[in-house]
Amino acid sequence: MPEWVVAGAGGLVAAATLLVGALVAWFLRVPATVIAAIMAFGAGVLIATLAYSLVEEANDSGGLVATGAGFLAGATLYTVADWLVSRRGASSRHRSAGGNAGSSGTALAIGALIDGVPESVALGLTVAGGGSLSLPVLVAIAISNVPEGLSSTAGLKADGRSAKYVFGMWGGIAAASGLAALVGFLLLASAPAPAIAFVETVAAGGILAMVANTMIPEAFQRDRVLTGIITALGFLTAFVLHEMGG
Repeated sequence: MPEWVVAGAGGLVAAATLLVGALVAWFLRVPATVIAAIMAFGAGVLIATLAYSLVEEANDSGGLVATGAGFLAGATLYTVADWLVSRRGASSRHRSAGGNAGSSGTALAIGALIDGVPESVALGLTVAGGGSLSLPVLVAIAISNVPEGLSSTAGLKADGRSAKYVFGMWGGIAAASGLAALVGFLLLASAPAPAIAFVETVAAGGILAMVANTMIPEAFQRDRVLTGIITALGFLTAFVLHEMGG
């Protein structure tokens, strides 16, 4: 199978768990503590994946300067973009039970894209950098997308949004994520290693800023007791996957 197909399909599959979370939230009432646990676990998985499957490998192939510059640039870009869309009503996109009240559907969609595009680009770049899809990165993104689909869909349903609107939005975001993974691969498939390292860690910095700004605070807000240990279990799971893959 051509590498560009692998990159695009990987991004689409990882983002499709947004729809899985949305389906569960639409038909079932999921306790906030369960959403918090999934979110905390996904945060831990993402942090380990960043450290071992993105940043470390980018540093090995492209050097410390490109890696450090890209990482800081990505964190800064995400923080600014998140602040802008939050001002327009997307700050509650991870909250359930009516927490999206008053939020613009467009702002929510843009916020979800800002969360998901760096992940998808990073996934596409693992194909560009190594010739194959990174299983730890794919699993990390897939897990982290479930609580966002759960939380936002529960809130949108409580606010009276239709099924057509909700699933159309998530389907569009999943398709855009697949396209982002494909574009990430196509733009850098033949690029020098420092360029790949820079862009890969731009994505990694954005993902870490997203985890710090949204996933961990939301998980802790719902379950102040077990958030730390569940996040640690997520980190350990991703580390084991990385070691087994290596």
